Amino acid sequence: MRLADGWKDYTVLDASDGEKLERWGKYTLIRPDPQVIWQTPRGEAWRHADGHYFRSKAGGGHWEAKLPDQWQIAYGSLRFLLKPMGFKHTGLFPEQAVNWDWMQNTIRNAGRPIKVLNLFAYTGGATVACAAAGAQVTHVDAAKGMVAWAKENAALSDLADKPIRYLVDDCGKFVARELRRGNRYDAILMDPPSYGRGPGGEVWKLEETLFDLLEQAAGLLSDKPLFFLLNSYTTGLSPSVMAYMLGVTAAKGRGGRLEADEIGLPVKETGLALPCGATALLSFA
Repeated sequence: MRLADGWKDYTVLDASDGEKLERWGKYTLIRPDPQVIWQTPRGEAWRHADGHYFRSKAGGGHWEAKLPDQWQIAYGSLRFLLKPMGFKHTGLFPEQAVNWDWMQNTIRNAGRPIKVLNLFAYTGGATVACAAAGAQVTHVDAAKGMVAWAKENAALSDLADKPIRYLVDDCGKFVARELRRGNRYDAILMDPPSYGRGPGGEVWKLEETLFDLLEQAAGLLSDKPLFFLLNSYTTGLSPSVMAYMLGVTAAKGRGGRLEADEIGLPVKETGLALPCGATALLSFA
């Protein structure tokens, strides 16, 4: 497992019985986590959390919280705005820091200008990481509010004047248009949801759409590609399957080095590593 263990403003304090206790800056939150199927004793800190997200048996859930509407945390030079959102989220996936580090190192070591395409880009964690490393980034997400949030994160990270292009668009349609335009990118990353809707109501179902999108997106790689990174939080889509799909699409005719693994976070109380998703990496460096 590849661990995001470089955080100072974030920690998984403990995890037990379907939930995790986290420190986000000066606030502690309890949130559901389907991976936590073990039961270990809960210490005093669990009883003093600032926010607790409760899932409803009927679907969805609600926060019981003593939290501000928003606050900030930092990862190195990067700063992120957090908000307690519906369906347990805060607007940031801290385990992705292990990928931010990898992409930043790869971009900086390239020794040349790099154009990055970030698909399903959410609130822009990867966007600001790549921009901070000197890349020109195209940020695409179907949700207008998430794109606006990404701009805020870039500004907080002193990257507002960097070459970042923000687009509210359906990722599949955008890729098809870029192919017709002849635009190319040195690095592509995508973090597709299991299910979602585009700005025009387009329905996205991962199992029906992902492979075709990977094939199309691979066509956007430049003549000197740097990397293709695929994230997933979809249960049942293993790292090996993700690597195989990259191998028969983006690596076809280009070579490169493939690796895939779970990504996760260290748990302070137990010393365990909490799995949080998976990433497949195709590197041409």
